[in-house]
Amino acid sequence: MSLIRDKLFSTVALSHFAVDILNGQRSVLFVYIAASLGLSNTQLGILSTAYVLVAAVMQPLFGYLADKRGSRWAIAGGTLWIGVFFSIGLVASSYAGMALFVVASLGSGAFHPAGTMQATLVGRDRFASRETTASSLFFLFGQAGMFVGPLLGGILLSQSGMPGLLWLSFFAVFIGVIGFVRLRGESTEMIEPLKEASESGNGPSSRFLWLAFAILATSGAWVQQNMIIFVPKYLSDLGQSSEVYGVLSSLYIGAAALGLMIGGMLADRFGKRRVAASMLALAVLPLAAIPLLGLSPLLYVAITLAGLFSGSTHSIVVVLAQRYIPGGMAMTSGLILGFIFSMGALGVLVSGYLADAYGVISVFWLTAALAFVAALSSLTLEKN
Repeated sequence: MSLIRDKLFSTVALSHFAVDILNGQRSVLFVYIAASLGLSNTQLGILSTAYVLVAAVMQPLFGYLADKRGSRWAIAGGTLWIGVFFSIGLVASSYAGMALFVVASLGSGAFHPAGTMQATLVGRDRFASRETTASSLFFLFGQAGMFVGPLLGGILLSQSGMPGLLWLSFFAVFIGVIGFVRLRGESTEMIEPLKEASESGNGPSSRFLWLAFAILATSGAWVQQNMIIFVPKYLSDLGQSSEVYGVLSSLYIGAAALGLMIGGMLADRFGKRRVAASMLALAVLPLAAIPLLGLSPLLYVAITLAGLFSGSTHSIVVVLAQRYIPGGMAMTSGLILGFIFSMGALGVLVSGYLADAYGVISVFWLTAALAFVAALSSLTLEKN
């Protein structure tokens, strides 16, 4: 039986798709709100940071609870939560709506550690230790949601304003309800934590290596969050509609999803260090070229290449963290995902200030520099 036909995996993967369709709205919805309310780039960065950070800092706790109590409540409940509060936020007043979107992000924080754990366990225990394949496919569903989200969101915002996005939030509510039904009777308990870091000594052996790994995770996350937020802002400042920057946001995320799969497969064959360093180094040029290309067709090429190369290391970082950090798998997943999302969110806050002080174009120079730093940091990874 294939992974997709497995009842537990398909439910978790589809829930990931629904959750990240709404998470993907951040790149177009927040820019839309900023334009309508006259928010500065710093204020846009604060809103985006709050959305990501609230979910991120709660992920280790949600992961710990999923390890102790099983993941059904977090997978289905998290999907339902983000759908419900996102729906209320879309029809509330502008400032109340922004607060409700941040509250909605808690559903994403609950879902991701449990979903990541459950996908990995399905591959390990039901499909002959294919945990890497299962994990990659799980992340691909999330990236598919992040790809479709801005694409549909830009069109719906252009045609119907914020209420048009209710179609997407209602979809998440529906998937959350289906999740509660389908996961009833399924074994969603933590079976056995990965203990490689504590028992086999495979984790980093020095403070320098831990620091380098943290820099890699931080820089990679900052690159992705800068692109998700400031590509649409850059195009909005050039007078482009939400449909145009929605398409280009989706193009970046779709390319990052493809890079995720390619990077994972290449890392298994050629080693994580070599692939991460090469891919991140290749991302530097297209990232730096974006502000030089204007609205030419080459901009589409540069954004595609930037997504392809910069998105290729996500699964590498997560898999290494699961190896390095001892403890329950959901908590470990929550710790690394929370760290990644938190650092990306805080980075956007800095980028928003930089954009106000020196212009949005300066953010792309910073992003290219961050990719270069991440490439250097990845050289310290294990050779396997």
